[in-house]
Amino acid sequence: MSIKAWTFLFVGLSFSLYLLIAWRARVHDTKGFYVAGQGVPAAANGMATAADWMSAASFISMAGIISFMGYAGGVYLMGWTGGYVLLTLLLAPYLRKFGHFTVPDFIGDRFESNIARLVAVLCAIFVSFTYVAGQMRGVGIVFSRFLEVDINVGVMIGMAIVFVYATLGGMKGITWTQVAQYWVLITAFLIPAIAISIKLTGHTLPQVGMGASLLGEGMPLLDKLDQIHADLGFSSYTEAFVGRWDKINVFSTALALMVGTAGLPHVIVRFYTVKTVDAARWSGFWALFFIALLYLTAPATAAFARYYMIDSLHEKRADELPSWYQSWSQTGLVMWLDDGDGRVQYYGGEKAERNEIFRSGKLSSAAVAELRAQHATWLNTGGRSGVDGRKQLRELGLSGPDRDIIVLATPEMAGLASWIIALMAAGGLAAALSTASGLLLVISSSVAHDVYYRVMRPDATEAQRLRVGRSVIGLAVVVAGLFGIFPPGFVSQVVAFAFGLAAASFFPAITLGIFSKRVSTVPAVAGMLMGIGFTAAYILGSVYGGMPNWCFGIGPQGIGSVGMLLNFATTLALTPFFAAPSAEVQRMVDAIREPEGVGPAVVIEAAIDH
Repeated sequence: MSIKAWTFLFVGLSFSLYLLIAWRARVHDTKGFYVAGQGVPAAANGMATAADWMSAASFISMAGIISFMGYAGGVYLMGWTGGYVLLTLLLAPYLRKFGHFTVPDFIGDRFESNIARLVAVLCAIFVSFTYVAGQMRGVGIVFSRFLEVDINVGVMIGMAIVFVYATLGGMKGITWTQVAQYWVLITAFLIPAIAISIKLTGHTLPQVGMGASLLGEGMPLLDKLDQIHADLGFSSYTEAFVGRWDKINVFSTALALMVGTAGLPHVIVRFYTVKTVDAARWSGFWALFFIALLYLTAPATAAFARYYMIDSLHEKRADELPSWYQSWSQTGLVMWLDDGDGRVQYYGGEKAERNEIFRSGKLSSAAVAELRAQHATWLNTGGRSGVDGRKQLRELGLSGPDRDIIVLATPEMAGLASWIIALMAAGGLAAALSTASGLLLVISSSVAHDVYYRVMRPDATEAQRLRVGRSVIGLAVVVAGLFGIFPPGFVSQVVAFAFGLAAASFFPAITLGIFSKRVSTVPAVAGMLMGIGFTAAYILGSVYGGMPNWCFGIGPQGIGSVGMLLNFATTLALTPFFAAPSAEVQRMVDAIREPEGVGPAVVIEAAIDH
């Protein structure tokens, strides 16, 4: 069978499974829609949490960015995994004991203010839409290559699938769908990594293969990559700090990703779906275990991909280009514009002007075709007419292959079986769709529960609340699709921005809300606005406005750590000037911190049962 036939089979079977689960798990009440009836077992919830969190950024883009940056790219891996330890130990058990449906629900009741609730809703929507942009982009990339449709068409197919199972089953349907999606994505990620490790080094474990010698060469893979990088003018693959990734950027980015993980509303809400506080803690343990299976493999996949990409493309003539390149060039995510010598060249550093491998993900298929034609004219006329496409792409910042294709293309680079290549496509879709559904539910619950029910219509019936929730998901899907069609960056970059926004807005408010009885409404609201306002302005100015990284040289991926500190500083500085929260709220905070089974926890659960 061809790759396309296998892809239709795997994608069709997996999508049918997701829709069947959503139909079987469909809900008729808000508790099932928002928190899955709070009856999900800890291990299953850990698996669903892993799938919810291991988005297209983890599956598609993280290994890609490590492949390009080498050792320095490990900052993403460290930040994202470290955040789960922080979330599990510091926040999740207390939030589960509080027992609400959403993060804005906690913020609104803890700080006794609908204004605080609405600010939290705005932050949740802003963070979620930023995050979901990367997921829909990942869906489009997979469909574009493996089903041979335009990226935009692929995004719309993904929108339709997510809309069906998110609106039908709510959190209950999403949870059990994510359990299935986890097994699809982890199988799809591990099988190619194991096969490539055996093929390159003879070792079954990819982690061992990454440090082993290449078969037939006697040189360790990482030493070979360092040698290739030196020859082509790139920085060392195993060097810790390269380019803009100096120590302060590595630290600030890792910190932003870590505290951002602990502040992401679609991750936090997963801990509301289990039966007890103890189950919430075990959910965190299982989630980290299931996440580690992929994250400990990603650096090896990245190294294998880097080796294969350069080896299969550099200095090859047009008639020698591998089949994987021919397939992916049709998507417009990688292209080669000849300088007249008929060979593909890939250089870095001082030799970068000779770099002739480009990505063009921000261009439509028609624009790519037009650019190729203009460049051919430029070559044929000796530069007298037409366009030097290489120069144009450099000016657009599109030099080098698109990072988001690396993992998906690696099985083809390695010449693996067609069914393994197709399985990778199904895994990429599972990763993107699982996170997208969780994010869309956060958007829905923020509007339908926290705004419509808690603020506008406290007397709304279950049926009305469900209808509004499902309608909001439909609208959110459309907006998410537009972000996927017009992405603000490559997948990991966009997701890193979302983590920074979560770090700067939610993490301080939740932490102080749990561990300080003194912080009241105005300081908490001012802190959230300061944190997310500064972080969003810095990211937009730096990425789209040409603003220099004036804050100690910290780039936009790490600026969320500064936003978080500003949030803490603003909140704590204003706290002495405002009255303490009511005695009822202070008793509630005390009860949250009591060990399970001690104190008035039962009273709290009854008081917040809306």
